[in-house]
Amino acid sequence: MIQLDVSIMGQPYKLACREGEEGALRDAVAYLDEKMCAIRDAGKIRGNDRIAVMAALGIAAELLATKSASGPFSEMTMAEVKQKIAAMNAVIDVALAPQETLF
Repeated sequence: MIQLDVSIMGQPYKLACREGEEGALRDAVAYLDEKMCAIRDAGKIRGNDRIAVMAALGIAAELLATKSASGPFSEMTMAEVKQKIAAMNAVIDVALAPQETLF
């Protein structure tokens, strides 16, 4: 195992991976960083944990859309998937709004 120093949304992380998999891990980090920064920069979601959840939902939807022709997103366009994610975001906003006053 080797360790890589990476940055996601400006935060440093030390990640371990097998030798020879550094490129794939760096590509994954870059992709995640891009998604999370885009969500943060849109300004609609605050808090790194919420940004991470929305990025994970978006990436999961992309994966499921490409993984199986008969999967849960197979009949949906990417725009429809994004609409569903936006709806999930609205639900998360309502559910977490009381927490924001605690901090």
